[in-house]
Amino acid sequence: MSAPLRNRHRISDLLAHARSLHDRYLTDLAELVAIDSGSYSSDGVNRVADWVHARLDRLGFTVERVPLTPVRHTPAGDVVIGRKRGTLPETRGGRRILLAAHMDTVFEDGTAAARPFSTTGSLAHGPGVSDDKGGLLAGLVALEVLRDLGLDEYAELVFLATPDEEIGSPASRSVTEATARGMHFGLGLECARENGDLVIARKGVADFRLAVTGRAAHAGIEPERGANAALTAAHLVVALQALNGHWDDVTVNVGVVRAGERTNIVCPDAELRVEVRAATTADLRRAEQAIRDIASRPEVRGTDVTVERLDLCPPMEDTSRSRHMFALARTSAAELGLSFGAAATGGVGDANLIAGTGVPCLDGLGPVGGADHTADEWLDTSTVPQRVALLAALVVSLGHPGSP
Repeated sequence: MSAPLRNRHRISDLLAHARSLHDRYLTDLAELVAIDSGSYSSDGVNRVADWVHARLDRLGFTVERVPLTPVRHTPAGDVVIGRKRGTLPETRGGRRILLAAHMDTVFEDGTAAARPFSTTGSLAHGPGVSDDKGGLLAGLVALEVLRDLGLDEYAELVFLATPDEEIGSPASRSVTEATARGMHFGLGLECARENGDLVIARKGVADFRLAVTGRAAHAGIEPERGANAALTAAHLVVALQALNGHWDDVTVNVGVVRAGERTNIVCPDAELRVEVRAATTADLRRAEQAIRDIASRPEVRGTDVTVERLDLCPPMEDTSRSRHMFALARTSAAELGLSFGAAATGGVGDANLIAGTGVPCLDGLGPVGGADHTADEWLDTSTVPQRVALLAALVVSLGHPGSP
């Protein structure tokens, strides 16, 4: 652990200050959850962006708002980027650290009123309380703890808040990747797993469209003159699904199949939409090549298959550098009375995009929560002070000389 946090007294200072801010955390969380900020509600997302902007400004960050151009006919809110220089320049070993969270939820306008913020014991409920408003707010409180205790031995802290993570970050992706380049470490503020684990790896995702072209013919008079694209598509479904199990941690799913328009015509066209998830970029490439190989040998004579990769979200891979980050986190956690493991998940997030630029990442650094994307979503508020202190301690450890 780096010099400023070598003793338990300093760790206890972080925790004590986080606890002193806990009541305000709950008040602020209720305010954020009361804002409908579904990914398709640019006005609602920008109300959260206004809130984050104001908080970063009070914390002494230089704040940039990046209006986004809508992609795929969807509204787009603003990205908020806050930057703060530390007292330890890169020339003396200081590190640049990116903290990333998202402001959007999966819920439609009106959900906040229909299902308002509530607490039962230590559990808070409401739309987005865990994913990701609880983590977003925990990150801002950790920055406040660092400021108030004068812990600024790093080169730069950057806080990134995106408006469209829940729909795959189509509009904000380029901004996230540009912001990540040149960073030494990335810290994802998605909430911890239900058992408290941090996230060491996230699978990457590639989406494909397979277009099958056949030849139409009258199904009753001269079917032999046709080439049935639907039949080729059926063979493709079987062959592609059979790829599951060929490689560890790789899944292939044919999620959409469309073919034909009339029963009395030999089907001339068909389409498949296929998703591949894999833990490594190498495995994504292997799976893509296998899909292309299968498509190159259509089962029905006279049909042809073209493959188009529609999208690629890189994996957040489990690397030696991310393992080093996890080891630092676990060392601080032990002094805070916490224990947790390192989880790998098939879900993707903005941490994937950050990792795709070559920046080592650790995710799940928000409080403990669960049942994301459902009416039962919850956040265990009793975990907030320790997790805020952990995040602050990790920033100090990573920002100081001696980190890789």
